[in-house]
Amino acid sequence: MGARDRIVGTAYDLFSHHGIRAVGVDRIVAESGVAKMSLYRHFRSKDELVLAFLQERERRWTNEWLRAEAERRGATAAERMLAIFDVFGEWFVVDDFEGCAFINVLLEYDDRENAIRQATVEHLRNIRSFLRELATEAGASDPEALAHQWHILMKGSIVAAGEGDQLAARRAREIGQLLLEREAISI
Repeated sequence: MGARDRIVGTAYDLFSHHGIRAVGVDRIVAESGVAKMSLYRHFRSKDELVLAFLQERERRWTNEWLRAEAERRGATAAERMLAIFDVFGEWFVVDDFEGCAFINVLLEYDDRENAIRQATVEHLRNIRSFLRELATEAGASDPEALAHQWHILMKGSIVAAGEGDQLAARRAREIGQLLLEREAISI
């Protein structure tokens, strides 16, 4: 594994579990085993590294894990939407549950003009785009509205799990079923 990959991998683990502001460049350098000069050769600033972390989070969490698991578990779009909460139910009970990096970063950066906040908003928008695709395929009357509602359920369940509610995913799934029934979407 090259230096850049070690840096991003280390930053990914540290930022995911401790937040962006709580982790300094020196800790990333020490835990990745690369020289500080090497880090700055690949990333001109910590902000650039954070942006790389967010891209990596989207690749790993959104695409390779959540989207892939929902598609694997559900035969129909409605089943895939509900499967998101089944996946969450398993995630919420792991010992090192870290919550959603996108939500965490969004809360750390309140300046709406900040590039990191803007990138985070874009990554969250990408999740809603996936949800809109599913809602469209399921036959929702207003796929955009259903995608927003579903995303609120997802984010709310993540926050509730962070509070210690290990049934948050099941509760969100039940509300999701009600939304699908209201849309007359068969499950």
